[in-house]
Amino acid sequence: MDLQAGRLTMRRRDLAARFEQAGPSLAVIGAGLALGSLLAAALEGPVGVPNGSAAYLLVVVGVAYLRGTRAAILTAVGAFLAYDFLLIEPRYTLTVSDPDEWLNLIVLLVVGVVVGQLTGLQRARAEDAAAREREARAVFSVGRTLANASSVVEALPAVLASLCQDAAMERVWIRTGEDGMGRLLGTSGPGAVPESGTVRLLRRTPGDEPAEWTSIHGPDRQARSVPHGSPGAQRFRVRITVGEQELGSLWATRHRRQPDPTRPQTRLLAAAADQIGAGLQRERLRAAALDAEVARRSDALKTALLDSVSHDLRTPLASIRVAAGSLMDPEIHWTSDEGLLAATAIDREAERLGRLVTNLLDMSRIESGDLRPQLRAVDLAEVVDQSLLRLRPLLGDRTVRQQLPDDLPAALVDEVFIDQVITNILENAARYVPLTGRIVVGGSWDGSHVGLSVEDDGPGVPEPSLPRLFEKFYRVPRAGEGSRRGTGIGLAVVRGLVVAMGGSVVAERASMGGLRIAIQLPAASLPGWDDGDAAAEAAADPAPVTGS
Repeated sequence: MDLQAGRLTMRRRDLAARFEQAGPSLAVIGAGLALGSLLAAALEGPVGVPNGSAAYLLVVVGVAYLRGTRAAILTAVGAFLAYDFLLIEPRYTLTVSDPDEWLNLIVLLVVGVVVGQLTGLQRARAEDAAAREREARAVFSVGRTLANASSVVEALPAVLASLCQDAAMERVWIRTGEDGMGRLLGTSGPGAVPESGTVRLLRRTPGDEPAEWTSIHGPDRQARSVPHGSPGAQRFRVRITVGEQELGSLWATRHRRQPDPTRPQTRLLAAAADQIGAGLQRERLRAAALDAEVARRSDALKTALLDSVSHDLRTPLASIRVAAGSLMDPEIHWTSDEGLLAATAIDREAERLGRLVTNLLDMSRIESGDLRPQLRAVDLAEVVDQSLLRLRPLLGDRTVRQQLPDDLPAALVDEVFIDQVITNILENAARYVPLTGRIVVGGSWDGSHVGLSVEDDGPGVPEPSLPRLFEKFYRVPRAGEGSRRGTGIGLAVVRGLVVAMGGSVVAERASMGGLRIAIQLPAASLPGWDDGDAAAEAAADPAPVTGS
């Protein structure tokens, strides 16, 4: 009973809507017939035209142009009756005494119907062409908005607002879920959306057959919020599907007295739902691919880390254990000099382990963006001297010269960071420069930045590898090189620390034939700068850095 009552109510509502639509056409037809009757009477009376029925043809053409074919046919029939009733003897009756008048009436009716159909058909074609153009523009606008936005959710407000206007809807929104009642992705306006009542569902049909709107009666739900729009709003739902999977639904509302969306409006809503579904599917696939790539790179990173660090950890540990074991062996009698050499070896290898662990920790801080440099004015010549003195055992018999100008201004840097930078660069040079080679530490000043460079006469680096020297775990392939190649993170740490201090670093071929690493750092001697200003700026903008 409830279902039958609902169907009866829907039929009454459809009839009422059709009557409201027919009202303007009937008004135009009535006004046209009145005007045609006056014109025909004028032609047959004062003007003296024997047959003024042609005036009604003008009315038929006008009504066909304004209201379409059906209205034109009704006008032609009305013209037949009006001309017979008002202007053919005996007047004010529907009887015709003269057989010739019957011919005139039949010709009027036939010509009126044909002219009305042709004019209405032409008008319908023009309207259809205009509607398809508007539809194409609207679909193109939806596609362009989705393509230019960084995500579907970002594009939805503009897309849904456009659908509201082009599809003549009060409100349009998108929800996820197979039942279309999941998470709200976007809406065309502020306020809550209606969530209860009868729904008109778009049922897609195969082939070229048009889609159809059908009423569905779901469970009686209480609206979880106050519905938006007029109390008589009718809801329309278009499923958003990709293949066999339903991702959500496109919802829309319009007043119950209005008819279902036209075919162009229906095609527009369906096309928009398809494009939104394709966009959501692309984002899901992209997210899945990104997750897979992150997992793959994470595994590769762990493998590279183990491969790079394991040998460097084992070698100094083995040296330390051998030296310590020998010192503890009661059967070995050590002289004071031999004991000192063994202790020195243990200290050297422990320092090497400490540098490796420090680089690993610094790399982790760089990648997480936790670097917070404490900037202050630092004399680079003093830092270089301290680093060279500390690394003298590592540099061995190599010739190392410091060529920093005496008037080189102080740099605005973190003292711990810059010491680590110089140490890593010198350690990298010591790894590849022969024992008889040369290393030169130079400096420069361009008015705003202090330059620091380290160059050598070692084997150098091939040109294609220069831009990749600061990549994490990258090691230059060298023919005939043994397993002792370094971890490949020392120069990556250099770049991370330099960038954190507001500087830059590049690698290039040295004039001595080997490698040259040049650093540019902000100078502390700029007008208005002092240590207090540097500390304040570092606290206000710590400039976290992410490594490669």
